[in-house]
Amino acid sequence: MRRSIKGGNEDMKVEVYGTGCPKCNMLEANVKKVLKNLGVAAEVSKVTDIEEIVNKGLMSTPALAIDGEVVVAGRVASVRELTELISSRRSKA
Repeated sequence: MRRSIKGGNEDMKVEVYGTGCPKCNMLEANVKKVLKNLGVAAEVSKVTDIEEIVNKGLMSTPALAIDGEVVVAGRVASVRELTELISSRRSKA
């Protein structure tokens, strides 16, 4: 299952992979917090389908992809780390 949250005029695509466990939900919350703090418009999708997660090559969740590239897997990235990841992606655009 894939659930998208759009705010309009998305600059980047962010995908949170996980089955809905507390760590997956925490990663999603951290991503949304960082996007809001940075004022970045993004399409945020939560991918919960096991088959889709495995097809992406992920062996552990939670995981995060930005613009199709997996940048975090198997752990919850901190707000600080996510701020750096998203800021650096934004500056490349």
